[in-house]
Amino acid sequence: MQRETAVNRAKTPASWNDINWCRNRKLVRNLRQRIYRASRQGDHKKLRSLQRLMLKSRANRELSIRQVTQVNKGRLTAGVDKLVVKTPQGRTRLVEEVSQYQPWKAKPARRVYIPKANGKQRPLGIPTVLDRCMQAIVKNALEPEWEALFEPGSYGFRPGRGCHDAIERIYALSIPKTRKKWVVDADIKGAFDNIRHATILEALAGFPARNLVRQWLKAGVVDRGVFAETTAGTPQGGVVSPLLANIALHGMESAVGVSYWKDGDSYKINSTRALVRYADDFVIFAETREDAEAAKSDIARWLAGRGLELSQEKTRIRHLTEGFNFLGFNVRQYPVSNTRTGYKLLIRPSKESVSDFKHRMKREWSALVGHNVDAVLARLRPILRGWVNYYRTVTSKETFNGLDYWMLSREIRWCKRTHSNKSWNWINRTYFGSSRVRRQDKWVFGHPKTGNHLPKLSWTPIKRHIMVRYDASPDDPDLRSYWAWREAKKAVLLPTWRQKELATRQSGHCPICQDSLHNDEELHVHHVIPKSQGGEDAISNLALVHLYCHQQVHTGGKVTVKPVCLSRVR
Repeated sequence: MQRETAVNRAKTPASWNDINWCRNRKLVRNLRQRIYRASRQGDHKKLRSLQRLMLKSRANRELSIRQVTQVNKGRLTAGVDKLVVKTPQGRTRLVEEVSQYQPWKAKPARRVYIPKANGKQRPLGIPTVLDRCMQAIVKNALEPEWEALFEPGSYGFRPGRGCHDAIERIYALSIPKTRKKWVVDADIKGAFDNIRHATILEALAGFPARNLVRQWLKAGVVDRGVFAETTAGTPQGGVVSPLLANIALHGMESAVGVSYWKDGDSYKINSTRALVRYADDFVIFAETREDAEAAKSDIARWLAGRGLELSQEKTRIRHLTEGFNFLGFNVRQYPVSNTRTGYKLLIRPSKESVSDFKHRMKREWSALVGHNVDAVLARLRPILRGWVNYYRTVTSKETFNGLDYWMLSREIRWCKRTHSNKSWNWINRTYFGSSRVRRQDKWVFGHPKTGNHLPKLSWTPIKRHIMVRYDASPDDPDLRSYWAWREAKKAVLLPTWRQKELATRQSGHCPICQDSLHNDEELHVHHVIPKSQGGEDAISNLALVHLYCHQQVHTGGKVTVKPVCLSRVR
């Protein structure tokens, strides 16, 4: 790492708890936006200069270390050096170590395996904490450049985009009046494990940290104590790996002949084919079966140049009336008699997704036999909330109702196994009733005294997701108000009415660090005026903040809580 320049150097804090996260995020956000603009304008000299500035930025280092050691799900998973950083003092030392570790030498990743839905094992490569922090630093310099270049049909592992945007795009392409009724439902065989390194490195020509990326690709893995070289692929588990995979797969729409034309402020497809991709899963829409077969051949040849091939067992050509599964959803046109086209499009949770949910809940209920009801609610409520929020944007009401009846049978089974000596009247009186919620339903499972209960899936209203604009990116400085509006809309996904109310008032942002409340960090409710100083529990005195921002306030860190303002959502 090179010395910091005065223009980019944040004031060095005395300790981790004194870091001004709001200032850091502003510095990094502004640099990302400048990189994005330079990439869009094709100004490569300025682009590389800004990327070098990002790589030297102390604010970027501190934010990257916070992301790796405090936010990411794998923060407590060690690499081959068995190092995990848990304390503020350790993070402060890590900032200096990352800035002074020169020349950089990447260590091999630690191989771990996680189960897949089909019963097989998915190999992950876990880099060391130092390498993960460095990858996060490099990602902030590389990602904005490619966000300005990525195709609009790509939705996986990109900021501001997700599964629901991909499904909404498929909905728009699958409506009954469409001419593109044939679908190539494709999957790339071992995409992360087989991507040619040369493809990635050629795409990164001129990038200041290209040699670092080369080291991570060539570092190898340690599997059960045995070292193995990596000649292809980017290990799943690395911070920068999803971005590198997207870079390697960039150009897929052009390869199958997808083009667009501008219609006012929007863009429409101007070709006989269309493509939607989420990471290594994608679908191609065509007007005839013959063209779908040709599109499959075209994409197979294009993938071969990147060291990849289609999975023969997962790649199929289907008509929309047969339906296909994508990201856990089933997309299908059903024949009806009351529409002009004679068909109606329905997107529902797939049968496999419902079956997987039932199997998981069976395991959870069995493991909770003998535990008290508080433990049951604490374990199951987040699982139910996550599943229902994922499927609430499609035609899921019938599925939710069916699962509610199924869940009731599991609840009764748990009660009888936990209280085998109690009568049914006692169980019914103790665990079920309608008094806990304002609903005409006497079969609500919950705590006998506190009123805490397990919500039913059917209580969640179905609400269509608003698809992200054509090629909009959070790094585009001209779309700040658009992304602020989208962040505020995410408040509906929070678990409690108080969190939803506060998130709406705060326009979806933390008043301490000014980052999004929906960045996967745990959320806490903070009293702006402490209760010890006469503060009340009224909404006007509360703020929804990140866990680590909340800790920083109460450990004496030099931070300020900006006043909570009413949302300016349109």
